[in-house]
Amino acid sequence: MSDSPFGDISIEEFLRDYWQKKPLLVRNAFPDFEAPVGADELAGLSLEEDVESRLVIQSPDGTDWQIQHGPFDDDTFENLPESHWTLLVQAVDHWVPEASEIIEQFRFIPNWRYDDLMVSFASQGGGVGPHYDNYDVFLIQTQGKRRWEVGGFFDQNSPRRPDTPVMIMTEWEPEHNWVLEPGDMLYIPPQVGHNGIGESDDCMTYSVG
Repeated sequence: MSDSPFGDISIEEFLRDYWQKKPLLVRNAFPDFEAPVGADELAGLSLEEDVESRLVIQSPDGTDWQIQHGPFDDDTFENLPESHWTLLVQAVDHWVPEASEIIEQFRFIPNWRYDDLMVSFASQGGGVGPHYDNYDVFLIQTQGKRRWEVGGFFDQNSPRRPDTPVMIMTEWEPEHNWVLEPGDMLYIPPQVGHNGIGESDDCMTYSVG
């Protein structure tokens, strides 16, 4: 692996042209990456009392959203619908030492900016809706496929749906539409709108925030 996780773009170029400015899609950024946490391990973490986890379940037509907070139990997963749900587990690098190795690829960013490694597993159609974050995020696809709609800058004054437990932007017109496959990475600057949608039943994404 080269010193830069951005393919032909050097770290210096990334910091100058993209960092906190615009999204960047890097195909095959981590071609041989073996994810230290798979679906079963992620579900197992969400059963633990000290681990922060969430389940986001939406209706297939996108009108209704539910959010459940862990810890979960085996019944939770046995009763999930066939599609349109996402499991999110925070700070996986705190619980799985091997997972922290992915963080080492981004040490050119000041340590004080680093939050944690979140891992999400989505079924077909699963996601958390169009939203923005107040921090930079690197999204690494480790298995399955996820479609990302990206574009537009948003803040606390941007219109959002008042009837959902997750932040969903209402005036949403993405500028990019990319399907990420294993090894691909997407960088999203702060306050840029993005919407990830599972394109397979085994969609797993590592999010370095």
